[in-house]
Amino acid sequence: MMNFPIDQLPEVLDTPSFVYSRRMLKERARRALACRVPFGLTVRYAVKANSHPEIIRLFDELGLQFDASSSYEAVLLLERGVSGPTISLSSQQPAHNLNELLQAGVRYVATSLRQLELFAASPHRPNTVGLRLNPGMGSGHNNRTMTGGVNSSFGLWHAYAEQALELARRHGMTIDRLHIHIGSGADPRLWGEAMDAALALVGRLPKVTTLDIGGGFKVHRFGDEQEADLAVICEVFSRKLSQFAEETGRRLHLEIEPGTWLVAHAGVLVAEVVDIVDTGADGHTFLRLNTGMNDITRPGMYGAQHEMMVLAGREEQREYIVVGHCCETGDILTPAPSNPENLASRQLARAEIGDKLVIFDAGAYCQSMSLKQYNAYPDAGTYFID
Repeated sequence: MMNFPIDQLPEVLDTPSFVYSRRMLKERARRALACRVPFGLTVRYAVKANSHPEIIRLFDELGLQFDASSSYEAVLLLERGVSGPTISLSSQQPAHNLNELLQAGVRYVATSLRQLELFAASPHRPNTVGLRLNPGMGSGHNNRTMTGGVNSSFGLWHAYAEQALELARRHGMTIDRLHIHIGSGADPRLWGEAMDAALALVGRLPKVTTLDIGGGFKVHRFGDEQEADLAVICEVFSRKLSQFAEETGRRLHLEIEPGTWLVAHAGVLVAEVVDIVDTGADGHTFLRLNTGMNDITRPGMYGAQHEMMVLAGREEQREYIVVGHCCETGDILTPAPSNPENLASRQLARAEIGDKLVIFDAGAYCQSMSLKQYNAYPDAGTYFID
């Protein structure tokens, strides 16, 4: 979505650089916080989407809480002044500093029986703990973005929920939070199905009072992609939670973990066209940029699509394949949708060497996923506007 205020880009701008709009970050955060569900809502920012300190500071001031996907992210948040009790840790890897995090008040979500055992053994643990379960379903634009189902290792497989309950009972603990995450999607019906699956699991965990449905609220970046309407999805959640309360008497507090939805549109990557080459009449014309997979990994990893604009704004249009500067055949910035093995040309304003090119919707999973060592390219710059 090209609604980023490119007219406010700094006049003097080193490339490549990420540029973020504070106004757009605030607007998305306020929209998320305005969502209503019947028994309370906590909005947790998924820090892995973008951990820049200014974004953390801004969201902390606005009242968002935080989801950390590693113990190192939890430390990063604490070092930036975030209060421990507002941080939830759910990680594939056991925390290397579990005792210190628990002493700081970080809330812990076990993602395996082993993690539950390690939590139980900590002298600093509370008597309550969260549990992430794999509900057996997933969603995403390809298998690499699904975080539920039989092909995903995230969370404890749902069939083992009773084993987790027994383990917690033996150690005098209560599982009071359930966390699931299916991947990504925009269709409210899909989110209704995810909530149904989550509530079925809550029915097997009698002491759960908080349900974390995860994140993955999709944004529109290119073409006919759909964008999740968070307010509409929360209305679906509200109906499901109210019905569950009527049937069981259990009033569940809801947590959501938007990452992409909060920050994707608020960032762009500005690069420079450093060369233009072609492979003959039957081949392609390539725009070589002074950025690439070291700064923006998503296209080469997922076949992800990003809108682009040559800032020179010439009326004449040309077909280009846009590529990065890394010594890697796969450093393609215009792959086929969801298929990084194939190329897809883009119609852009005719480019010349030295032109600036803007890659839109780069606020999420771009700077935070950068390949910092590859080809020894330096980190991209960072600017904030408005």
